[in-house]
Amino acid sequence: MDLAYIPSPSTGVINLGPVPLRGYAFCIIIGVFVAVWYGNKRWIARGGKAGTVADIAVWAVPFGLVGGRLYHVITDYQLYFSEGENWVDAFKIWEGGLGIWGAIALGAVGAWIGCRRRGIPLPAYADAIAPGIAFAQAIGRWGNWFNQELYGRPTDLPWALKISEGVNREAGLYHPTFLYESLWCVGVALLVIWADRRFRLGHGRAFALYVAAYCAGRGWIEYMRVDEAHHVLGLRLNVWTAIVVGVLAVAYIVISARLRPGREEVVEPPKPDADAPADAASTDARPEPAADAVPLDLDKAPDGNAADSGSAHTS
Repeated sequence: MDLAYIPSPSTGVINLGPVPLRGYAFCIIIGVFVAVWYGNKRWIARGGKAGTVADIAVWAVPFGLVGGRLYHVITDYQLYFSEGENWVDAFKIWEGGLGIWGAIALGAVGAWIGCRRRGIPLPAYADAIAPGIAFAQAIGRWGNWFNQELYGRPTDLPWALKISEGVNREAGLYHPTFLYESLWCVGVALLVIWADRRFRLGHGRAFALYVAAYCAGRGWIEYMRVDEAHHVLGLRLNVWTAIVVGVLAVAYIVISARLRPGREEVVEPPKPDADAPADAASTDARPEPAADAVPLDLDKAPDGNAADSGSAHTS
């Protein structure tokens, strides 16, 4: 008899009349909100302007969603393009399936576009939003709980996750890898916040620390999962991805610290004041002579007689 376990929701959808409310989508939306909200607080603390993070997120979030979905569909193409599968399901993002690697990669492209439009250095922006992204991932992983997906091996631990019978899954108790990753992401966010305050990380190093720390956890958590995945040299593809990306992130921290130590002094250029006079107008302006001004003739003395050239003074 199982005395303790984590129950799974009976359904991941709540129908509010004709409108289906999906738990997975809610987790993603809440995660994005938290990332933008906390990123904005950190950006202002770094000397940036309120609202800038949200403006750039308008570019980064859609790019990230597309990138995450593309990565998932490409690496799990058999779920959509095998015999008996419907390729249209590849577009049903609300049913789950986002690859964090693709989301970060293409999301960075969107952020770069937004930063270019605002004249902001992308590394500084990435440092500001790094902990928020980790918090967003922690929240987003609960979407897997709603969908009863991406769980680990069978276990009898007290915190085992109870999975019900369904399509491509067997009822039983499994490792709640969604919970492991959620807690790990919270720890990553706290680590980045602490390190950024302690060492004043700049030039993208806070973001690189987030990437490296996340990859360290994703490697062992991914190894526990039992869902279908491609393997390379005996390891799941995402394990290899975590290893490679994590090593690159650590290398970036080391090299960047040597080439560009310290932190950016200015992260957002000030906007020009529309009410201020132009520089050219202020420098080229000349005072007009008064209408009754009398021109001074240095060859004349004040009494109208010629001045003695030996007694003239300049001041």
